[in-house]
Amino acid sequence: MLLTFLQEDSMPVITLTISPRSPEVKEQLIAKLTETAADVTGIAAEKFIVVIDENPVDNIGVGGVPLHKLIP
Repeated sequence: MLLTFLQEDSMPVITLTISPRSPEVKEQLIAKLTETAADVTGIAAEKFIVVIDENPVDNIGVGGVPLHKLIP
């Protein structure tokens, strides 16, 4: 049963968390992430789901400092 599950090309999900981007940039990200993952895994591109989770810079911190304080 487990072996059968591992051999099946179920719907893989790619999740990207990023600060807000334009619709055009998100479209490019979805296309390129899908293309690369399909090439590497051998799973058909049509089976991939891409989820872009946008967070404003106020919700992101690097090295203990809010990102909005690090961006000029």
